[in-house]
Amino acid sequence: MRTTLTIDDSLAELLKKQAYESGKPFKQVVNEALRAGLENARAVPAARRYRLEPASMGASQSGRNLEKALEVASELENEELERKMELRK
Repeated sequence: MRTTLTIDDSLAELLKKQAYESGKPFKQVVNEALRAGLENARAVPAARRYRLEPASMGASQSGRNLEKALEVASELENEELERKMELRK
């Protein structure tokens, strides 16, 4: 296929230099560079294993057991309801 491309001057110089040094035609060097770039772009790097080191944040300042979040949420909700009921009296 024949097409017209606008190539950055610095990139064109590198391609011309590689064509000269390898003795290959300019269009072959361009096609090889494009092919290599596209193949490299398709390659998916291997996923790195995610690691998280736990860190202590200290004891709860409220005196509640934070190990059971649903119980804590229920306690806080009950306390808030009690507070609102006291305000209505």
